[in-house]
Amino acid sequence: MQWLAQVCVRRPVFAGVLMLVVFVLGGVGYTRLGLDQFPNIDLPFVLVTTTLEGAAPEEVETDISDKIEGAVNTVDGIDELRSTSSEGFSQVAISFKLDKPADVAAQDVRDKVNNVLRDLPRGIDAPIVSKVDPQAAPVLLVALRSELPIREVTELADKRVRRQIESISGVGQVSIIGGRARQIHVRMDPIKLRAFNLSAVDVQRALASQNLTTPGGSVDTGPQAITLRIEGRVATVDDLSRIVLSSDRDHTIRIGDVAEVVDGEEELTSIANYDGEQTVVLQVRKQSGTNTVQVVDTVLRRIEEVKQGLPAGVRLEVIRDNSASIRTGVGAVKEHLVVGAVLAAVVVLLFLGNARSTLIAAISIPISIVGTFALMWFQGFSLNMLTLLALALSVGIVIDDAIVVLENIVRYIEEKGVKPFPAAVLATREIGLPVLATTLSLMAVFVPVAFVGGIPGRFLKNFGYTM
Repeated sequence: MQWLAQVCVRRPVFAGVLMLVVFVLGGVGYTRLGLDQFPNIDLPFVLVTTTLEGAAPEEVETDISDKIEGAVNTVDGIDELRSTSSEGFSQVAISFKLDKPADVAAQDVRDKVNNVLRDLPRGIDAPIVSKVDPQAAPVLLVALRSELPIREVTELADKRVRRQIESISGVGQVSIIGGRARQIHVRMDPIKLRAFNLSAVDVQRALASQNLTTPGGSVDTGPQAITLRIEGRVATVDDLSRIVLSSDRDHTIRIGDVAEVVDGEEELTSIANYDGEQTVVLQVRKQSGTNTVQVVDTVLRRIEEVKQGLPAGVRLEVIRDNSASIRTGVGAVKEHLVVGAVLAAVVVLLFLGNARSTLIAAISIPISIVGTFALMWFQGFSLNMLTLLALALSVGIVIDDAIVVLENIVRYIEEKGVKPFPAAVLATREIGLPVLATTLSLMAVFVPVAFVGGIPGRFLKNFGYTM
């Protein structure tokens, strides 16, 4: 420390460049730091979700949950394995040890589940393997309000609003709540089916075989090759009712003869009300590790563009912005950080009674804080409640060393009559090691917080290293 002080005193240009380098690196780091409420942590929790419509809970547990548990139980690093079986639904939750990367854990589980697919019952939906990501949370709720029927509003939300928002960088998923999409209902009459000696299976088979588009190969015409496609999908509800179920020489039986085909809506599975009015809500989720505030700002700008293309009478309103609490909390911590630095400088001014000395001591605060931004960026941290709290707490600690060193230099100048340049070197040499020891003792208190184990340690790592 003594040699550095001596070099900086005798080479003021070098000292200025050194501080400038710290400011530049810290400024670059600050512009690339994300802004979020809490640190971005990766938890090794994996969920395997499987559905089998109409299956009893006992059947789901025996045929699905137990088999998936047996398959994934051989994955290395499992801490806890649980399953939930209900009617038509199975969910297996795998908790891994914290030292296992979440992406590796999810891939290992996915490989084991793929190996057991052939042993699962027919007709199930493919198991969905997903990792629990606390950062991929909803950041925005947007309501699409209109006097139009709910089916048309759902169509607008799905085809025009959702797709434009999902194309934004940083947006992970946009899900629709309270919507009812178009659905064609075939309401069979059991009496008519029995009269024609038919069953519901015959209707299902006819819909599956006569309402589809299939490739028809290709035709080589010499210089050209024409690709053929058999267009078998019905275009209207009337065409659907004319699909043939059976025929003979005398009579042809169609779906319209045994069932009523209705152009309706899908079954109600969720509902959204805003100010007592039924509406359609779009829930926007961000991608893991992205800047929440930046993503929300980008989405809000895109929403303003989408509003211009909506039909008359359709309103797009933001009903919940989860970034508001982040902005408020982070803004409050930033305010405390600035106020704390100013008050620390005022206290120094009151005790030293010298504006020049106060300015010299106060410079240590922004240099230390700005330099920390570069190291935070290097560590992959973000500006969140914990890192900003560490910065706010360190303001007083940072200025303590500067006050002690500066006061000793002033003592050499005023009491011993030493000139400023040699006084700076001699005073720093005399008190440098005690000041360094004091700083190291403070580090010994705060740095071990970064090595706390478990899930709390994932959060406190940001605080300890920043401090």
